[in-house]
Amino acid sequence: MLIKVLLVLAILIQSVATIYALRLVRTTKYNSVWILFIIGFSLLSVERLVQLFVADEGTYVEHWWFAYLGIVISICLSIGVMYAHKLFKYIGRLTRQRQLLNKRILTAVLRTEEKTRSRFSKELHDGLGPLLSSAKMSLSALSLQEQNPEQKEIIKNTTYVIDEAIRSLREISNNLSPHVLNDFGLARGVQNFIDKSIAMHEVKIRFTTNLKTERYDTDVEVIFYRVICELINNSLKHSGCTHINLSLAQNGADLALEYTDNGCGFNPDAMMDCGMGLSNISSRINSLGGTVDFKSAKGMGMRAAIRVNTKQELLQEESLRDRKLK
Repeated sequence: MLIKVLLVLAILIQSVATIYALRLVRTTKYNSVWILFIIGFSLLSVERLVQLFVADEGTYVEHWWFAYLGIVISICLSIGVMYAHKLFKYIGRLTRQRQLLNKRILTAVLRTEEKTRSRFSKELHDGLGPLLSSAKMSLSALSLQEQNPEQKEIIKNTTYVIDEAIRSLREISNNLSPHVLNDFGLARGVQNFIDKSIAMHEVKIRFTTNLKTERYDTDVEVIFYRVICELINNSLKHSGCTHINLSLAQNGADLALEYTDNGCGFNPDAMMDCGMGLSNISSRINSLGGTVDFKSAKGMGMRAAIRVNTKQELLQEESLRDRKLK
């Protein structure tokens, strides 16, 4: 009786497997895999049915075609497994191509964003800047003429407003496209941003680096600069911290960033989806093929560790240029 139950159970399982294989025939490129599995499972079901009938008769009958049936089943399943291996390799190749495509799309978006920022910065600096300077010069010339106290006060206030507009214009232009970063490199650009942040906030920021005049690919410098600015702004706006420690170092082929603050902390998993720019930071670093690790807890501050292989990024850029030339 137990043998009959086991045979019926085997037939049911193989029938279910056959149905699922039928549904997968048109789903993938390698549909021959599922056809072979269908044949194999169907023949197994036939074999189990014959064994069930033999068990019902209470006799053991050995037929010569049982051996051939077993060989056919073994061949079908073996070839099916081989094709399944090809299927998994094909899926893995598609996954890698999709990841590479996503990375290229993200890199293109970031480059376009930086080009747009740079263009706006140049237009503001070269277009609106000279107009404000001309207005200031005209007011300066007007102030040399004989004026009553009320007119002098108006000219003085207008000059002050123009000076503030020029200062704001320079600040906006620099935020859009940091000239220090473009001219002197990553370390000087970061230090310049930190100096401005310290001047506007009562927060101690400690910045250490072993970088001097090293220059990196434009994407690496801009993305690291934007990430550091984002981290500092998040700490200043949301954490309520009093101390920020920032380390930027070249360790062999890796450019490493270590960032900590003593703020209120947060749940990194929740913040990745709902705010504070952490997902944006991860996307930017992922576009360089780097790694990001956020650690934080309520009342424990936060820590960010970022690694990017600058040599690998350089090789990828050279490979991409070679493809374009070909």
